[in-house]
Amino acid sequence: MAGGFSGTFDMCGIVGLFLKDKSLEPQLGEMLTAMLITMTDRGPDSAGIAIYGAESKGKTKLTVQSDDPQAAFAGLEQALGQALGVQVGMEVVSTHAVLTLPAGMTQAARAALAEINAGIRVMSRGDTLEIYKEVGLPKDVAERFAIEQMSGSHGIGHTRMATESAVTTMGAHPFNTGDDQCLVHNGSLSNHNSLRRKLRREGIHIETENDTEVGAAYLTWRMQNGATLGEALQSSLDDLDGFFTFVVGTKDGFGVVRDPIACKPAVMAETDQYVAFGSEYRALVDLPGIESARVWEPEPATVYFWSHNAAPTTTEKAA
Repeated sequence: MAGGFSGTFDMCGIVGLFLKDKSLEPQLGEMLTAMLITMTDRGPDSAGIAIYGAESKGKTKLTVQSDDPQAAFAGLEQALGQALGVQVGMEVVSTHAVLTLPAGMTQAARAALAEINAGIRVMSRGDTLEIYKEVGLPKDVAERFAIEQMSGSHGIGHTRMATESAVTTMGAHPFNTGDDQCLVHNGSLSNHNSLRRKLRREGIHIETENDTEVGAAYLTWRMQNGATLGEALQSSLDDLDGFFTFVVGTKDGFGVVRDPIACKPAVMAETDQYVAFGSEYRALVDLPGIESARVWEPEPATVYFWSHNAAPTTTEKAA
């Protein structure tokens, strides 16, 4: 990397899977797990997976984490329910717990959780999104949370090798900065400090000093101001400095963009059943029908976006 760049210099592995064929949805967790484990040597420090699962009408979810789950989660649903004046459901999964709330209450719940126990960290929020991440090998992280048994319409995963920053749960990807939005990243953003200050002034919640979270927060900010995911990714090419490959999830969509230099590896595959992303082709080799898939390397400064509610789009940045 060029001198003068700050932030986290990581060699990482990224995977993503967007299902077009609903019959594959019960296998989403199994397929994503296998893809991520293949990328272990690109990042043995920590791993995380975001799963977009089924939506419950009138309900939303917070996925939270604690280093001391037995103490932190004891009676948590009652305490949170009392603070918010609503019924709260809770399912504990190892060091994580999924809290189910009435729709539209994620902001209030985050504030209430900080009062109840400052050691509880929010991993994700949204109607369909759940994020599970921890320090450790992808195989161990996936096993801990039984990711293979999870179903869903799409998901992204990341395994991290941190070379200049601490290995922590909060430093692991994916990062979630808006309802049902998350991002994984390979690269380094050089203007993340100034952008973090700007986004915080705009009211965007940023938890860590990690440059990837700033990238996620930037996209959240753009989308909160009316941009589609595709438009937000397009504007990132102008506003973010550094080297990056982003894979992004929203409630109904999946997007990919690489910076204009595109020095971070990436490969994609598409069939009638799915769209898949991997840092290397070997992450995709066991997917069904891969031998007849259209396989390509995403172009520099080009936005790729698929949605369950719209036709796929590809947008090239003008020179």
